[in-house]
Amino acid sequence: MEKLLILSQLVLGLSVAFVWIFRYDNVVKEFKQFGLSDLTRNFVGAAKIAMATLIIAGIWFPSLVQIPALIMGMFMVAAQYFHFKIKNPINKHLPSLVLLLLCVFIALG
Repeated sequence: MEKLLILSQLVLGLSVAFVWIFRYDNVVKEFKQFGLSDLTRNFVGAAKIAMATLIIAGIWFPSLVQIPALIMGMFMVAAQYFHFKIKNPINKHLPSLVLLLLCVFIALG
């Protein structure tokens, strides 16, 4: 169980970091589709990268994990809301849904 939790932390943290660092152009397009401001996008990005960092650091310092996982989970719930709001196809919902499930698993672990 511990190895699965560590793997989940790595997948969640690295996935979020990858999207916000290397796929930033896609993030910009999505936030425009959602009708959200650049300030909101930048706040969400900084917060998600910070939470991803804490979740990965939680591999060595487990007390750091629960709150960042819950905050990240709230961001993923918001992502689901915005995908539904603009009526995106299900394949656009899946990444944030999978990450939401990982957040729940990590927070409860």
